[in-house]
Amino acid sequence: MKNIKYNIGIFFYLLLFINSCQEDNFEVGNITAPSNIQIQVNKVGADASNPNGDGSGTVNFTATADNVTAIHFIIQNQTKLAKGGSVSHDFTVLGLNTYAITVIAFGTGGASSSKTIEVEVLSLYEPPADLLDMLYGNGTRVWRIKNEAKDHFGLGPVGGNPFEYYGANPNDKAAVGMYDDRYIFNSDGTFTHIVDSTNDDPTTDITGTVFGREVLVNELGGAGGGSQDGADILNYGYSDYSSNWSLSAPAGVETLSLSGIGFIGYYVGGNHKYKIRSRSANEMVLSTTDGNNQFEWGFTLVTE
Repeated sequence: MKNIKYNIGIFFYLLLFINSCQEDNFEVGNITAPSNIQIQVNKVGADASNPNGDGSGTVNFTATADNVTAIHFIIQNQTKLAKGGSVSHDFTVLGLNTYAITVIAFGTGGASSSKTIEVEVLSLYEPPADLLDMLYGNGTRVWRIKNEAKDHFGLGPVGGNPFEYYGANPNDKAAVGMYDDRYIFNSDGTFTHIVDSTNDDPTTDITGTVFGREVLVNELGGAGGGSQDGADILNYGYSDYSSNWSLSAPAGVETLSLSGIGFIGYYVGGNHKYKIRSRSANEMVLSTTDGNNQFEWGFTLVTE
């Protein structure tokens, strides 16, 4: 009798186990790899007489594919997320050079496809000595937002005066995660962003906070948090990082480009290119267009 009761118990246990397993089944969905990857290349200034561009080295790329959810470009060992399928890149090696451009298209379920093309680009731009001396001096220079002056941070119309709509008064943005940042430019082309310059004594602490635009700041993928003030995200948790810088002059405008998610002052996404609006030996005014193509953002920096 005991054995019968025991066997019946095992039977009901197995039924419950099987039912539980059936309830825990998850549907992964279709896994579809993108196909038909197409890459369009637009060399700035290219025409019938100058098929490799105007010498600025700036090239705009656009990629499309069927069944695609996201597109990444790999250019000169840099991985660039292509929002809307488009990216811009500055090739700074002097002369006419051939580069391999790889597009990785992602589909559902993490499936991906890739395509590589070669592109010839002409770069004739050689940054003037006084610009390089201003940027990194004898090898390294540390920059900060000039918070003690008016118009150290502002916004205006795209392509226009970046302080037309708003120009910050002295110390107007204290305690938002911007004034304690430091931007280090090195002669080897590397750039380091210290997100909190006040917590590195006596030992280095890489943690800190930054200031950014709502939604766009999430591109950083940092610790996050902070607080929201209108469309601003204050004190978004982030850590020190390094990237690369380059200089170009599309249409004759001196431009400072940062690789990856490199940024200055206030994170707005976009192409991470900063037009140099004005400069002197120890100060420069920069502007960049945000990833929403909504405003032109201005920053005044000085050396430490």
